[in-house]
Amino acid sequence: MKQLLVIIKPFQATAVLDLVAQHEVEACFVDEVKGYGRQKNNLEQYRGSEYNLAFLPKVEITIWAEDDIARKLAKEIAQVAHTGLMGDGKVFISDASWPEAIEF
Repeated sequence: MKQLLVIIKPFQATAVLDLVAQHEVEACFVDEVKGYGRQKNNLEQYRGSEYNLAFLPKVEITIWAEDDIARKLAKEIAQVAHTGLMGDGKVFISDASWPEAIEF
């Protein structure tokens, strides 16, 4: 079992989730998060005021998938979410064992 941690721009979430729905995954969770990568600390101006964009809005999608489809899914997600602009996002893949769960 692999865990994919996908960090993307919010406007890309729908396309990525549509892609995930086409694959058989064990589970998928979505969270709104804030963070930064290479852009670090940028100052932007809006209506005459400066705003610190140290933490930009992102969407975090956590997916658990079988080993045989995880890498393929990660590559497809990277293709769908790629715009060529800084801050497109990242896909992290790690080994994960599915924890024992009590369903209710």
